[in-house]
Amino acid sequence: MGMDNNDELFSLSGRIRSIGHAVDGVIEMLKGQHNSWVHIAITLAVIALAFLFRVTAVQWCVLIIAITLVWVVEALNTAFESLCDVVSPEFHPLVRKSKDIAAGAVLISAIGAITLGLIVFIPHAWGVMAYMPP
Repeated sequence: MGMDNNDELFSLSGRIRSIGHAVDGVIEMLKGQHNSWVHIAITLAVIALAFLFRVTAVQWCVLIIAITLVWVVEALNTAFESLCDVVSPEFHPLVRKSKDIAAGAVLISAIGAITLGLIVFIPHAWGVMAYMPP
């Protein structure tokens, strides 16, 4: 018997259900976390700038990794906060500390993504500004 007590063999319908659950999780995050709307706006802005500046394939890879990292950390933070709320519905200082640390992970990933975005976009912006009249 497996660790998850699931005796069902691998099946295509099971994988499709799993994808459906994952999509439900993303939708729940988008509905319940206001920060996810900020992430959407920034993601769309970064994609627009990347097209505008015609970034290289390697630069696209860097931007996609940075965007993905922030989204993954935000999703894990959201899941962690939800679990904390179930385990300790009443205020507890250690739960607050844990939530703050998880939120800090989102901040760290966002700072890293911003830094990577600046490294990619600043040279392009300077190149565009060099052709602008004074």
